[in-house]
Amino acid sequence: MTTVRTVHRGAGGGAVGLVLAGAVSVQFGSAVAALLFPRAGVAGVVSLRLTIAAVFLLVVCRPRLRGYRRSDWLLVGGFAMALAGMNTLIYQAIDRIPLGPAVTLEVLGPLALSVFAARRAASWLWAGLALLGVVLLGYQGFGRLNPSGAAFALGAAVMWAAYIVFSARVGRRFRKADGLALAMAAAALLTLPAGLVASGSALLNPGVLALGAAVAMLSSVLPYTLELLALRRMTTATFGVLMSLGPALAALAGYLVLHQSLAPVELVAIALVIAASIGAVRTAATPRPGR
Repeated sequence: MTTVRTVHRGAGGGAVGLVLAGAVSVQFGSAVAALLFPRAGVAGVVSLRLTIAAVFLLVVCRPRLRGYRRSDWLLVGGFAMALAGMNTLIYQAIDRIPLGPAVTLEVLGPLALSVFAARRAASWLWAGLALLGVVLLGYQGFGRLNPSGAAFALGAAVMWAAYIVFSARVGRRFRKADGLALAMAAAALLTLPAGLVASGSALLNPGVLALGAAVAMLSSVLPYTLELLALRRMTTATFGVLMSLGPALAALAGYLVLHQSLAPVELVAIALVIAASIGAVRTAATPRPGR
């Protein structure tokens, strides 16, 4: 009964609004980032996004550096690697395939996390439904989607699952958004060398900097802060249900901002993955009989 009450609390009120606002922000931020790729390159946009976001968070949060244990810093390091990997891989993906399918493949990470957390036969049925959605995405041949783009998106899925785990743990150990600010700074340091080598002085162009700042706010500062706050008040299972809406929001952002249209079979595939994700996390959130 305790588990049920926790999930219901997390599924209502302000926490849900925080996650939904963050989800809309991050998908439209990704669409804006795609507009920057021809001018600054993928690696340049990743480093610009994370660096601007890190500077903003460090100035606003002014996180303290003392009083933490070694295990706390290890969590921050893991969080930073998840942030750097997730952003790099998904941007490489959306540079090659439409935004909607890219996020559909990426959301398999949270889906897998929920399936393994539940450890029930029903969870594997949801996983099978998600697999059917992925197969449908390749219905017209993965040449249309670009195999490397799909591979990058699947890599981002792994990093997204890691991000959820580390975000929840860091949020419990660090006050306010301090842990996020520190992890973002470390992630920026991890990606900045590659961005400078790939893009160089293009990153200092005023127009690129302005769009980069918009991407940083939409895709990093706002959604990550909202998600960090929400994960303090809801279970990761409830969070996963809301994240399942990501592919639909990504497809909408791709259509409105990037003018990317999707074939009917791809829309069906996205719907299947969303349904599978919702089903899997609801299964994980339901207590087993006798508990």
